[in-house]
Amino acid sequence: MRTKILAAATALLALAACHKSDKEAASGQAPTIDVAQVVTDTVTLHTVYPGYLTANNEVDLVARVDGYLTSKPYEKGSFVKKGTVLFTIESRNYADAVARAQAELADARSSYAYNSKNYAAMQEALKSDAVSQMEVLQSKNAMEAAQASIDQAQAALKQAQTTLGYCTVRAPFDGHVTDAAYDVGAYLAGSGAPVKLATIYDDAIMAANFSIDATALAKIEANAKNPALGIDMTKIPLIFDDPLPHQYTADLSYMSPALDKSTGTMRMQGDVNNPYGELRSGMYLKVKFPDQILDNALLVKDAAIGTDQSGKFVYVVNDSNKVESRSIHVSELVADTMRVVTSGLKPGERYVTKALLKVRDGMTVSPRLVK
Repeated sequence: MRTKILAAATALLALAACHKSDKEAASGQAPTIDVAQVVTDTVTLHTVYPGYLTANNEVDLVARVDGYLTSKPYEKGSFVKKGTVLFTIESRNYADAVARAQAELADARSSYAYNSKNYAAMQEALKSDAVSQMEVLQSKNAMEAAQASIDQAQAALKQAQTTLGYCTVRAPFDGHVTDAAYDVGAYLAGSGAPVKLATIYDDAIMAANFSIDATALAKIEANAKNPALGIDMTKIPLIFDDPLPHQYTADLSYMSPALDKSTGTMRMQGDVNNPYGELRSGMYLKVKFPDQILDNALLVKDAAIGTDQSGKFVYVVNDSNKVESRSIHVSELVADTMRVVTSGLKPGERYVTKALLKVRDGMTVSPRLVK
């Protein structure tokens, strides 16, 4: 029963729609459609090169001793200051080794103190022939052996203290830390080979990495001499696929001294300040260099451009107010909303700016000119 009711309602709606369309056709009124005119302006075209971001400094935090992970007192992804404790590893055995080394050093120093005094006494006794030259030489050797023991004990203590220090992993610089690879309680065998615990990124300044072929680089260097293009190697514009809240530029800081033989390109790098923390290592970007100035570039609203299997097109409204689908070729976006058209349109022609789904080839419309 319910199905029959829905079918009847659908039929009534279709009948009403047909009646409305017949009524509009009978009235002979053309629909009102917003149009704009193709404008001309002087614009600067750019050449864009792909690239990616890396942190200014990136270091793996590792365990270099054997033992259980006892703590990881930080929040994953958080910003930490240099010296912050990030991991602690069971340290009892290494603290005991330091204590033993300290005791051995104290014993060596005591032995040296005794033997140095004995050597001094032997030298005095030799003056009155109370001892032989051989006995004096033996006491000197004993003193020197005691000094060697001190040196060995000091080296052993330093090594033991260094190993104990490995039980506490600190931030080597200010930066963001990734999630830990191990949970508290995990056993780490780091003495044989370092075990990666996490990675810290110094991302206050990022590096934009990109490559340019030799011919393009020569053209950029030539364009840099043209003040009208305004090329500034300290403020190279960067473009991100997903727009960010802020604009970013790179300050060219490195140029490879040689071309890559396999690609014929030269690797370049620019420093990018990251004051808002929006940039992350690994993000893809595009580097934008001014290339040429067009004095009479044709511009249309980017939102008015459609795409089909043949490429880009716009709906043009001719002098008879009929709609015509026109294939066009386009270049880059200007001022965020206008697109440069390189072929397919003429200055002053009218094109549909919105409601593209409501128009079709040959349709008569009532154009309403908008800016």
